[in-house]
Amino acid sequence: MNQMPLPPDKVFSVTELNNLIKELLEGFPTINLEGEISNYRPNSSGHLYFNLKDQNSVISAVMFRGSATYLSFAPKDGMKVQVTGKLSVYGPQGKYQIVITKMSISGEGAILKMIEERKRMLAAEGLFDQSRKKKLPLFPETIGVVTSPTGAALRDILQITKRRNKCVSVVVLPALVQGAEAAETIVRQIRNANRAKLCDVLIVGRGGGSLEDLLPFSEESVVRAICESEIPVVSAVGHEIDWALSDYAADLRAPTPSAAAEITVPELAKVKAALMQYSQFFYQEAMNRVQKVRLTIKSFDPQNLELKFRSIEIPLLSRFDNAKDALFQNINSKLRDTRQIIDNCVTVLENASPQTIFDRGYSMVRIKDSNKILRDSSEVSPGAEIEIVPAKGKITAQVLKTE
Repeated sequence: MNQMPLPPDKVFSVTELNNLIKELLEGFPTINLEGEISNYRPNSSGHLYFNLKDQNSVISAVMFRGSATYLSFAPKDGMKVQVTGKLSVYGPQGKYQIVITKMSISGEGAILKMIEERKRMLAAEGLFDQSRKKKLPLFPETIGVVTSPTGAALRDILQITKRRNKCVSVVVLPALVQGAEAAETIVRQIRNANRAKLCDVLIVGRGGGSLEDLLPFSEESVVRAICESEIPVVSAVGHEIDWALSDYAADLRAPTPSAAAEITVPELAKVKAALMQYSQFFYQEAMNRVQKVRLTIKSFDPQNLELKFRSIEIPLLSRFDNAKDALFQNINSKLRDTRQIIDNCVTVLENASPQTIFDRGYSMVRIKDSNKILRDSSEVSPGAEIEIVPAKGKITAQVLKTE
């Protein structure tokens, strides 16, 4: 790059000098840069601020929200990355920086591609299907841990288990968690735990690390060993942002080893409190039922039975008396009506009786020999004997003349 000619007697202000340096640096073409992230400071607005460093030097870097949106990973301190961007100067502080437009994990592209291809292959076999997941035991007696015996992950699991529930035992199955031989030892310890039935639930994992460090937990042999395990497996690899194929194969994925201990070990104090609540609930339910039975039985003592019988009998007797009275009233009414009808009939019959007619002064006349009642004077001849029957007695007479 050609050197910019400067007036020999020109006295620059700080701003002018910074602007001049900015003009020179921003004339640089887009560059690719590799370094390790340090002092990572994400901003609430979505911009990412950090430094890139190697063994001898450091440069400030910024990735604005528009570019950071397309990142496929979460940056963190210590991560080695490759970036693409342009140099710039932040005038107010006189600091130069690189404005990044693209960023990827250095050396991890091929590994990520390999893991993704392996994930598709194993998923096609159904090894990650939800239907094959086993439920974790609610109250495990023994927890198995396949991890490094010297790592922070094991210390965290032991501390949390002791704090949450002293009744739960922990069986440590030491294994390498990084390097070429790590996958083989992990598989062997998973199978040992199943062969000897060492525990009720198995935690397989390690603390955080680079993608290369976590690679054993994405090995095909480890995935298959987890799927074959009859003991429920919890995968706890790295930090929350880290994922391995063991997470997909396990019956449950924990974001960290500490979280795995929290998930698998029930808190004794909470269990006791829950049992106490259930005990009180069942006791109260039992007492309520006993009280209900007592009330039921009490209703069968002699005094209550008599009262209950009386309460049933009295209304029935009252109804019986009312019905009896109503029946008598109806019978009497019917008798009165019938008696009235009979009296009326008697009156009619008496009025129609010959005796009644005789009592009113009328008499019956009949031929003496034949007792034939005379209704017409032509039925008798002069000289014939007749009988006249008044109301009382009878009179014998002889016909002198008929008209």
